[in-house]
Amino acid sequence: MSKKRRNFTPEYKEEAAKLVVETSRPIAECARGIGVNEQTLRNWVNAYRKAHAGEEPPLSVSERAELRELKEEVRELRLKSEFLGKAAAFFAQEYR
Repeated sequence: MSKKRRNFTPEYKEEAAKLVVETSRPIAECARGIGVNEQTLRNWVNAYRKAHAGEEPPLSVSERAELRELKEEVRELRLKSEFLGKAAAFFAQEYR
C-alpha cells in the first residue's frame, strides 16, 4: 500500500513559510502544528526567504553589536572545543 502524495497550493506554502519567518518559531514546531514534514516546511521557508530577500529590515546598531559579540563567542567556543578534543585524544593515547 503506497501513501498518496499530498499537494499544497502556493498560497498555503507561503502562509506556512510566513508563520515560521514572522513568528520566529522553530521549523520543527510549526511543521508539527500544521501537519507537514519538517524538511518540506524548511524547503518552503527557504524559497520564501529567497523570494522576499529584499523585504527584511536591515539590522539596527544594537543588533549588529549583539551579532558581533555572538560571532566572537562562537569562535572562542569552537577553539575551546577543538582544544578539549585534542587534549582528550592526547590523554587517551597516553593511557594505552
